[in-house]
Amino acid sequence: MQKEQTVSQEKQELLDKDRAHMWHHMSPYNPNPMIATEAKGSWVTDIDGNRYLDGMAGLWCVNIGYGRQELADAAYEQLKSLAYFPLSNSHVPAIELSEKVSEWLGEEYRVFFSNSGSEANETAFKIARQYHQHKGQPRRYKFISRHRAYHGNTMGSLAATGQSIRKQQYEPLAPGFLHVSPPYCYRCPFGKTYGSCNLECAQVFDEVINWEGAESVAAVIMEPTITGGGVIVPPPEYLPKVREICDKYGVLLIIDEVICGFGRSGRKFGHQNFGVKPDIVTMAKGITSAYLPLSATAVRAEIADLFNEPGGNQHFRHVNTFGGSPAACALALKNMDIMEKEGLIERSAELGVLLRQKLSIIEDHPNVGDIRSFGFMAGIELVENRQTKEPAAPDKLTKVIGECKKRGLIIGRNGETVPGFNNILTLSPPFSTTAEEVDFIVNMLKEALDTLSD
Repeated sequence: MQKEQTVSQEKQELLDKDRAHMWHHMSPYNPNPMIATEAKGSWVTDIDGNRYLDGMAGLWCVNIGYGRQELADAAYEQLKSLAYFPLSNSHVPAIELSEKVSEWLGEEYRVFFSNSGSEANETAFKIARQYHQHKGQPRRYKFISRHRAYHGNTMGSLAATGQSIRKQQYEPLAPGFLHVSPPYCYRCPFGKTYGSCNLECAQVFDEVINWEGAESVAAVIMEPTITGGGVIVPPPEYLPKVREICDKYGVLLIIDEVICGFGRSGRKFGHQNFGVKPDIVTMAKGITSAYLPLSATAVRAEIADLFNEPGGNQHFRHVNTFGGSPAACALALKNMDIMEKEGLIERSAELGVLLRQKLSIIEDHPNVGDIRSFGFMAGIELVENRQTKEPAAPDKLTKVIGECKKRGLIIGRNGETVPGFNNILTLSPPFSTTAEEVDFIVNMLKEALDTLSD
């Protein structure tokens, strides 16, 4: 009894401090947030001792699972020998990590380190604009991205984001960002059906580049699969077609691998599922499995090398104080080593197949309109009516998420994206998840969905 009172008293004191001092990310005011205290594998424990299977790997990022001592040790050992050094010069972990990233990409890239996915994308935008200036095309400043996509929370990366709810109270944002319709087969913006269409979702890039004037377009940016916007998976021909269009007009292709990278797609990087070669690749999250902040912007060597040519204005005038910290780079190297030695990328692919197979038990649920998967992630689109595809009301998703939590499962949703279409449940578990835990995820999700008819 005394121990329970002590825990309860500690929790109350922490909640009082939280209410007085904390400003939580994204969420509306929540006077009673879950206070996590420890985690292992795919499970998180709160201050009351309740355990939850983290079906979202944090924010799509704890790829190899919680509690890996090897990652903590890698950071600790590096902090003891060299805690910090700016990358206006260099240090060994950054050199080795940049080489490893290029190896995983399968091409020769130059890597610029930052701290977050937003910063990685901001870096890519600046590089793309300066590259075209070096090529004698200073009017190329525009970027084309897609509605429903998320690319970050800074003023440039948010401008690239195609989610109006996230943007509307912060506009005007950075100029020069255009958006096209996503490759959304379940709700095709062009009124077509896959297999009998002309891939209008890809062809629209050709039209917009032409209408805007190719001489004004610097780059296209896209995730291999739109993740936070609802796990919108493109047809297999889509990315190759976009790559072809970019080449036609001399437009750079930036692939945002912040979520899809580092095994989430069942390959090292998501674009490798489609056989395309990006000009610039941005990455974060899974590069350290979220154990420390780190991101990277990888640029094809022939593009990056233009910045090294003689001339006072050729170099990239961009600095990041903490980007590429020695500890984060050392940890990332150990993270990638673990993925290779334990076959976790292949495991992610296997788990993704298993998850999609198991999710078939909810396919006929009256509120499930569509189930989409890409590697070891899934989106379950809820509807009011399967025939009309009317998006499910927000309270239905709130109820399902709450019922999952009651049963010890944390899942996500595409909240705060576009009006009327925040109706997709998301799953992105750690690669440490077992087959039995996949069963747990699906069974608890089914039970939660079944409460909608109560």
